[in-house]
Amino acid sequence: MRCVAVTGASGFIGSTLVAALAEMGWQVRALTRSRDAARRLEQDGVQTILGSLTQPEALVELVADADAVVHCAGTVRGAVYEDFAATNVVGTKNLLAAMTDRPLPLVALSSLAAREPELSDYARSKRAMETVLAKTTVLAKTSASAATLVLRPPAVYGPGDRELKPLFDAFARGIAPLPGPLDARVSLLYVDDLAAAIVAWLAASEHVGGVYEISDGEPGGYSWEQVVATAERLLQRRIRRVRLPTTALAGVARINRRMSQWMGYAPMLTPGKLAELRHADWVCNNTPLQRVLDWAPRIGLDSGLQRTCGWGAAARRES
Repeated sequence: MRCVAVTGASGFIGSTLVAALAEMGWQVRALTRSRDAARRLEQDGVQTILGSLTQPEALVELVADADAVVHCAGTVRGAVYEDFAATNVVGTKNLLAAMTDRPLPLVALSSLAAREPELSDYARSKRAMETVLAKTTVLAKTSASAATLVLRPPAVYGPGDRELKPLFDAFARGIAPLPGPLDARVSLLYVDDLAAAIVAWLAASEHVGGVYEISDGEPGGYSWEQVVATAERLLQRRIRRVRLPTTALAGVARINRRMSQWMGYAPMLTPGKLAELRHADWVCNNTPLQRVLDWAPRIGLDSGLQRTCGWGAAARRES
């Protein structure tokens, strides 16, 4: 049985990926810092390595005898650049060091934010991660036995997601808080489609490396009005659009970052995150990826919201 080593296996995306890999006959070996998470994974037949991206010995054990590696682990919350870089950059370097003697096909999850590294510390850390991978591994768009595929997804959602859940919960209560400009365009991606792309690349007879955007394939992405209108149709209720004032949000973001540094927690809303939210173009283009990979997204926004939130008659019948 082929073995794939996975970081971030107990997270939202990682747990979906683990299930998809197991369904396709892969033996999954997962790195996890938590004994509770290890026990849950082991119940599903996953081999576990207790440790983190800061522990070279654990990483060597993780990749030993593996046939491929998927690097899902990442930090999305932090007050300063170093909070993100510890995992996204240094952790990636440590993983690559563990693979030095035996290069393997590698899939690494970046973010569409890496396209605009000047916006936030998170975006800068993801671009830095890509730079590390480009210097250390094969990212050429030609076949290579140990090629590296870097995927840049936009906002990924699905059952178990905690980042977009507050927004969807607000929709269900009849309120749509809109932090970005009304003319902003965003791509989205249902988590099962992301997992399917990774599985398809691992299963391919030839691995083509490179950095690729990936989304649900909606041409031109979505406006916030389209997203809210879709929720209204599925919920069969009116949702009130509420424009969030930029000045007030900026003040909250600055205070949040300062308080987090004093109190030692990882904030979500920071000046950098606000800059990401207010950026006008987060639209992906799937065409380059689909030229090199036998994969296509299956879940659009309607179906994705039904599956994620249980909205709509179709979702109620399925449940």
